Amino acid sequence: MCRHLAYLGPPCDLATLLLHPPHSLLRQSYAPADMRCEAVVNADGFGAGWYPDGAVTPIRYRRAIPIWADPSFAALAGAVHSAAVLAAVRSATIGMPMTELACSPLSSGRWLFSHNGMVTGWPDSMAKLASQLPVTDLLTLEAPTDSALLWALVRHRLVAGESLGQALGTVTAQVLAAAPGSKLNLLVTDGTTLAATAVHHALAVRLDDGAVLVCSEPTGHCAGWQPVPDGHLLTATASTVDITSIPATIAEEP
Repeated sequence: MCRHLAYLGPPCDLATLLLHPPHSLLRQSYAPADMRCEAVVNADGFGAGWYPDGAVTPIRYRRAIPIWADPSFAALAGAVHSAAVLAAVRSATIGMPMTELACSPLSSGRWLFSHNGMVTGWPDSMAKLASQLPVTDLLTLEAPTDSALLWALVRHRLVAGESLGQALGTVTAQVLAAAPGSKLNLLVTDGTTLAATAVHHALAVRLDDGAVLVCSEPTGHCAGWQPVPDGHLLTATASTVDITSIPATIAEEP
């Protein structure tokens, strides 16, 4: 399982968000508290995406090495400030490629996306859903991984005009129907809003003083952390949080 984090709020440097807290994403890479799989560390790569001041399109930094092994990122993180950040550390599912292109956040246009979990029965279980996508979407996947296909399914809905929450909720329900038991903590942001799902893995949110932080695991022991119940969808801005159940089923589309 991977670990991910998203932040919306006043501009903050990446080091304060990702490296300095007592149970930061950095610490979660080598000492996670809630690994619900055979892996014990998240050392198969990492990535961070952020929106420069006034920019609509995010910038990404991704490496196929552990976050603790990259001194360049530590230096960069202290110098970069952003009001919207999405970052992840990776524990690759057996059989998935070990490459920078497979590391979250995945991206397209103004969106950043991350998947913490795994799709059961991959790839056969996803063949029918994948066949509903335009061929060009499949040919341009960043990597041959379940996360990249999930992103293609979500992105297809976003491009069609669905909200972040609608896209995540629908895709999550469809994947659970096709591949029961899948672990689907999905996270997406457009730099202004974010949406996340908690399915068969932990997710927590903290809203405080005009900032929202959504994490696989709380980054500290301060008050205000709220667990997101399993099977639920979270949507948020820097000042609001809404949590609703994910529909058990979604009608098949023509």
